Amino acid sequence: MSNLRDIRRRIQSVKNTEQITKAMKMVAASRLRRAQEAILASRPYALKMLEVLSSLALRTNPEAHPLLVTREPKKADMVVVTSDRGLCGAFNSNILRKAEQFMAEHPDWEFSMHLVGRKAVEYFKRREVNTRKISLDILADVSLPHAMAIGNDVVESYLEEEFDQVFMVYNEFKSAIQQNVIVEQLLPIKPMEVTEDHFAVEYLYEPSEDMVLEELLPRHINIQVFRVLLESVASEHGARMTAMDAASKNAGEMIDQLTLLYNRSRQAAITKELVEVVSGAEAIK
Repeated sequence: MSNLRDIRRRIQSVKNTEQITKAMKMVAASRLRRAQEAILASRPYALKMLEVLSSLALRTNPEAHPLLVTREPKKADMVVVTSDRGLCGAFNSNILRKAEQFMAEHPDWEFSMHLVGRKAVEYFKRREVNTRKISLDILADVSLPHAMAIGNDVVESYLEEEFDQVFMVYNEFKSAIQQNVIVEQLLPIKPMEVTEDHFAVEYLYEPSEDMVLEELLPRHINIQVFRVLLESVASEHGARMTAMDAASKNAGEMIDQLTLLYNRSRQAAITKELVEVVSGAEAIK
């Protein structure tokens, strides 16, 4: 009987877990819808601005603005964007693995880290890395001021030549079940490749080249950071929804197996009791 009690407790425990995972899946699905709408609304503007600025960098003298100047890569800064919470499958581990892989591919570079999200902070605090800055509690409600704080910090540090390149490591949102880990160069701004459709010609600037570049380039960095944060949030909710759906299915399968085991054990106990009753009756005769 104690064995049956243990099985009943396990069934109830798994059912409670299943209720939690189902609730978390519904919450993630609701948040994913809003996050997906946000990234789909902002992505076209951000990508078009990236295209325009890459084209501008191709047609402009790199010495016209410090954010266009390419220096010999000796020091690099990595903005690693993870989540603040877990229970989202391999979402965070894929980003952290990619960041370490990228550093291993460039052993001659000196890396510093700008960590966004608690999971990145918890991971790298146990490792020998130069954590330059930490940004927490911004992913629950991403806004342009959050992105501007990160973008302005990166731009100021780059202009002071604390590093020669800036990369962002994040999950690009494709769908609820697909996210791609991306390592994207943020600074210096990469010129567009010359092709048959895009060839270098000179632009006319109004009011002046210096004023246009001074206004557009920092804004471009802030917009790209904002896009990356929105991509990461949408990817996180998609990964969590998928992980909780898989956990709910696994819990359902475990409940079925435990119920079958419970019924078999109960049947065996009843059969044993019947045999004992019959044997006792025969002994009395």
